[in-house]
Amino acid sequence: MTEIDRRGFLGGLAGVGVAALAAGPAEAAESAEEPLFLYDLAHLYDRDLSDPAQAARAYDELHFVATLQGIVNRTLPRLYAHFVTHSEFGRIDVDQYWLEEMRSKEGFLADRPLRAIGSLDELVSTFRPLLGGAVVWDPNVPATSNVASTVAGARDLVAVRYDTAEDSLYRTYIGVTGPLRLPPVVRLVHSDGRPLFTGRGKVPGTSRASSGSAKCDAYLWALEHYLRRGRCVPEFGYYLDAYWLHNPQGKLQQALLTNHDYLVSRRGFFFDLLPWDDETPVDDRDQPVGTDQRTLEEILRVGYERADGGLLPVHGFVPWGYKYTNVGPAGGRHDPVPTEWRFVQVASAYNAYLDADAENLDAMANSSVFTHAPLQRRYPQPPRPDLDDLAARGLLDPAGAVVPRRYVTFYVGDYDSAAWLYQVMPYLWDDPGRGSIPLNWAFNPNLAARLPVALDRARRTATPQDTFVAGDSGAGYINPGMLAEPREFSGLPSGITAWREHCRRHYARWDLTVTGFVIDGFAPGMNAETLRAYAEFSPDGFAAQKVEPAGLVGQTPYIRMGPDLPRADVSTAARALQGALDGDLSRPPDAPEFLSVRTILQGPSWHRDVVNTVEAQVPGAAVEVVDAHTFYALLRLHLSAASARRT
Repeated sequence: MTEIDRRGFLGGLAGVGVAALAAGPAEAAESAEEPLFLYDLAHLYDRDLSDPAQAARAYDELHFVATLQGIVNRTLPRLYAHFVTHSEFGRIDVDQYWLEEMRSKEGFLADRPLRAIGSLDELVSTFRPLLGGAVVWDPNVPATSNVASTVAGARDLVAVRYDTAEDSLYRTYIGVTGPLRLPPVVRLVHSDGRPLFTGRGKVPGTSRASSGSAKCDAYLWALEHYLRRGRCVPEFGYYLDAYWLHNPQGKLQQALLTNHDYLVSRRGFFFDLLPWDDETPVDDRDQPVGTDQRTLEEILRVGYERADGGLLPVHGFVPWGYKYTNVGPAGGRHDPVPTEWRFVQVASAYNAYLDADAENLDAMANSSVFTHAPLQRRYPQPPRPDLDDLAARGLLDPAGAVVPRRYVTFYVGDYDSAAWLYQVMPYLWDDPGRGSIPLNWAFNPNLAARLPVALDRARRTATPQDTFVAGDSGAGYINPGMLAEPREFSGLPSGITAWREHCRRHYARWDLTVTGFVIDGFAPGMNAETLRAYAEFSPDGFAAQKVEPAGLVGQTPYIRMGPDLPRADVSTAARALQGALDGDLSRPPDAPEFLSVRTILQGPSWHRDVVNTVEAQVPGAAVEVVDAHTFYALLRLHLSAASARRT
């Protein structure tokens, strides 16, 4: 093993005090001197993914390491993987960035010595005492790769693809003798390579009839043996299965295998299923139409029962670049956004909410490390503005009425995915323009499950111009209209109370009183009971798609969400903002106007320059960019005064 310094993967330094694992990692965990081991997966970017053999070898190593990492990090952060070295935003080494954050003076791993592991053999040797063996999956039934991750977490087994080639991991660790052998405790394929799941007869090992799909039978087998029996928890991963090997598209990160470590550590359940019932999926054209959706709904229903009607986390997203949509080779009939909305609609009917690792920024490593970071009991924000504050800022006239201007607040999104926040924060949060303009950062509080280090860092380093609100649609991406009875798809009792209590707990820790955006999608709009629930856990205000232009629920204001500014250059975005203000930036003659504007993956400097461009075009225009707490306080005053005048 090679000693390395606090710079992580960038250099070596002798003399770092490292406690040996002579008695195995489990025993060494008793000591504060146990090292954090580092394994570098970045060498896999050198593989030629157009060569099926090289793509498969890269896939196998990613899957092997991710499942092993989830197992060994379950009770203590022991293994850190170096993989996400770049993103669509640029060349910042994301995994290096977060390692340095955790190793900084404020970081929870500051005192842990580091040791590099140089090979898979060394990795297995180091952690062999914590591994029960292997689960072998079938490359002819790609869904079994996801099932293998479910089994890996439930039984502490490393996932290995069946492959008898001389240099395969199967031959290296299963077809050998000696201390590095991983016995095949669970086989999802016959020992001679014949498929176990065929889509005929019965689901293997159960009394239930086959679904007519080998793919769905694999998930139903896992449902019966693991989820229904309580051998895994009702926490889900919606991740692309080994169909990635059918066409890697040159995108190693989008195999999404490094995302598996968190759910393996949690003993979660993985799936990858089409949410439409009007077509067959591209990866299983011969199945009866609707089989994927029926399987998805059965998984969610059993999860709902296991959670006693509570909320179900789903990490991941529709793999729209590979399956289920009409984009590129995905082979579906539906556009990506409708397919997203369809999945969220179905999931919401079963009390499931998303931590939505959507395409392109979806790869994430090391959540099984991040999740151990300690959090404060509460993260208070500055006091909300009262009438005196608003008056002192010139936003109220002498009579206490809202000064007639055009009030704009920026909903800075989308951060409903831990993976997106993990990849983007090094660029957008660290933008030197942060603090120059009021911005409302929509970091969903449920992201603290997989990326607590980011939410903690944001609160420690926020400027007075940084306000925090909940993103879509609260403590998780859900369609709240699907929580009210009658509930399409599920027919279950109302989930409104469960959602209210779930959000109340998360909002309390992070001092959130505004929900910046509710995505209604294909769901019905919120009914009166759901609106009251939002008023309880989000008392300062909220924005949604299917509501009146503005209104009050008791004393809680709400507004219909305004436009999305394009992810474009400053001048294009400025024209869009000006257009949203009706192209007339002169002061309204007798009434204030309110506009909540959504931006997606844009930094503080960009927001500042957009506003400056708009103001330069119409000097003296009565446009006031405010934080969300000010925005909704003014909206409440204005709506209350209007209501009083009417009565």
